[in-house]
Amino acid sequence: QVQLVESGGGLVQPGGSLRLSCAASGSIFSINFMGWYRQAPGNQREWVATITSGGTVSYADSVKGRFTISRDNARNTVYLQMNSLKPEDTAVYYCNARVVTTARVLKDYWGQGTQVTVSS
Repeated sequence: QVQLVESGGGLVQPGGSLRLSCAASGSIFSINFMGWYRQAPGNQREWVATITSGGTVSYADSVKGRFTISRDNARNTVYLQMNSLKPEDTAVYYCNARVVTTARVLKDYWGQGTQVTVSS
């Protein structure tokens, strides 16, 4: 099995910053890509950012220029640096990883989510 554990959420004022982390562990052979999604109350889960094993990044238009995704392949960890936060960024943030397990099975895994609240 594979586990994703997120950390770094919390309460921040508008214009502030937070850094989320997500560490993958377990029966991992390799990780194709890692990313972040978020879900606000009453909304569907939406994609935020993705980074490939080679370091190629992509962002949703709503966060481009404010959020930065990065990855430590040696630690199977992905980060999301969030700057210039807005109240509309308030959501539960979920980590996602497309993993090739040690059994050579390709599967998507999700973290448990971490709450980010942007409010004065």
